[in-house]
Amino acid sequence: MAGTTSSLILFFILAATTTALSIGNPIPHSNKRVSLISTTKYKFGNRYRPRPQSNSVKGPTSERLLDFFNGTDLQWFGNISVGTPPQTFTVRTACGAACINQRQFNASASSTFADQNKSTTFTFGTAFGVTPPPVNGTFNLTVNLITETVSVVGLTAHKHEMFLITDSKPIPLDVPFDGIMGMSPGSPFFQAAKAPRSLFGMLFTPHDKGGEGELTMGGVDRTKFKSPLVFSPVVKGDEWVLQSLGVAVNGKTSSVLNTSFPVIFDTGTSNMLFAKDIALEIYGMISPDIVPNEDVPGTFGIACDRIPSLPAEIDITFPGTSVSGREPFNLTLPSSELSVGPFADKPDICQTLINVADQPNLNLVGLSVFKHYYTAWDMDALQIGFSPNGF
Repeated sequence: MAGTTSSLILFFILAATTTALSIGNPIPHSNKRVSLISTTKYKFGNRYRPRPQSNSVKGPTSERLLDFFNGTDLQWFGNISVGTPPQTFTVRTACGAACINQRQFNASASSTFADQNKSTTFTFGTAFGVTPPPVNGTFNLTVNLITETVSVVGLTAHKHEMFLITDSKPIPLDVPFDGIMGMSPGSPFFQAAKAPRSLFGMLFTPHDKGGEGELTMGGVDRTKFKSPLVFSPVVKGDEWVLQSLGVAVNGKTSSVLNTSFPVIFDTGTSNMLFAKDIALEIYGMISPDIVPNEDVPGTFGIACDRIPSLPAEIDITFPGTSVSGREPFNLTLPSSELSVGPFADKPDICQTLINVADQPNLNLVGLSVFKHYYTAWDMDALQIGFSPNGF
């Protein structure tokens, strides 16, 4: 056993960037929504590779998630344990932020701790809802590579690689979780833990519906959705990226929106990010009064008293898979998602949910979409499935 210093825990960190993907001719916007009347049969892809089951876990296992709510739904987080004997921490899935006032991992108390003596630095941008980002827009984390025993929702991996945060600049955010849990399509955790499947399901319950969510590992919780899951294929094997076929606003599209572009799916993001031309086109079709907030670059806002009267239903179309009959379908954001909440320094102006990315062709959807759907993240068949959760 090496080392005695305590550090903030950083678990399974992964990048959330993408590059532009080659696209074909645009496909007309779909009129099909993922709805409770879908007749697609529920099953998973035919590329399923059987995994040996552990002695203790014979099927999917689930863990409760809690909602970090600050005027709007921001993140959901749950427990993991690290070390021997286990030390419990809270993490958010695919998180992109450091934390303060968090529990510290005590390396000297664990008999399975092994320092790999490799340090590196991660740089990334982050913010929560209307919380402004750092002055330069980024955080810098210094981390140290270790191996440890890690348990997540009843699955345990031994000698698993992870990082400990040893330094953070600037001052990290004050949030109710201790670290970061990322699960990219290539995550080795499921194989290391001998999960029944390299598959996980997620439910995010909005604050006004109780605020609890659920993470299921090794499968999905079929009691949490009624209609069949509809799948779309992942187009970049190391990231959860789907190829959108277009966008419609209040049932209408345009030449700018009726084009194909890649979209990152990230449960660690509260809002949405779109390329500037797409974001401006969507806002222009909602209201010309939605304007940039120069105090927080990349954000937009409108007078809060205008929000209730604005129809702002957004459909994003995706291709189906052979499991889904290959029929395109829409993921729908209701008008209620338009406002993220008032800006901290402008209480009469509400931030709108779409931000403009500072990278070209970066498009990303987050929890504003996911909290309306049960999602199945299938690493074996490289696809994501959706079914309305009724919220």
